[in-house]
Amino acid sequence: MYVPPAFREDDPAELHAMMREARLCNFVTATTDGLFSTPLPLFLDLDEGEHGTLYGHLARANPQWRTPAIGEALAIFMGPDAYISPSWYAAKREHGKVVPTWNYTAVHAYGPVEFFEDADRLLDVVSRLTNLYEGPRAEPWAVTDAPEPFIKAQLKGIVGLCLPIGRIEGKRKMSQNRSAADRAGVSKGLGESDRPTDRIVAGLITVDGA
Repeated sequence: MYVPPAFREDDPAELHAMMREARLCNFVTATTDGLFSTPLPLFLDLDEGEHGTLYGHLARANPQWRTPAIGEALAIFMGPDAYISPSWYAAKREHGKVVPTWNYTAVHAYGPVEFFEDADRLLDVVSRLTNLYEGPRAEPWAVTDAPEPFIKAQLKGIVGLCLPIGRIEGKRKMSQNRSAADRAGVSKGLGESDRPTDRIVAGLITVDGA
């Protein structure tokens, strides 16, 4: 991912937060048969490895896990994004030398991928994923709520995924390269949008200061 200095995010805590907030990622592997990409929810275990380890699962019928990966795998986490109209810039009124762009946040996590079929490991991954997303609910559902024979049968239809993160890149493109007046115009324009994601991006733009 191309990351100009103005948009680089290196703070580990921020990177981890961006990954968690994105929830669903695109899991990509390069193979002799070409690229494979699968949208997956993955959870991050910070107790494993220098940058943490990602865990998840995919369908056994998915050919991605059977096709050996060439080099590192890639997990792409995309955060809020929005189209930026040049009409929002104060610079448009000053000299007109402005063009459209896009604001967004993204994290790319790279590492060697391991696929596994061990039932105990799969149950642990499924349980941890479930607890992560059910936890905030008033009446969370748990894997143990379902009959054990049913869960065992379901586990036979999936394959586990483990990706120790070897390197990680973060990008937060929120008009940091524009003047304070331009940033204020962008934040105002997005804040008046009917699109919920636009309004989220508006709140991520720093209007005062650098």
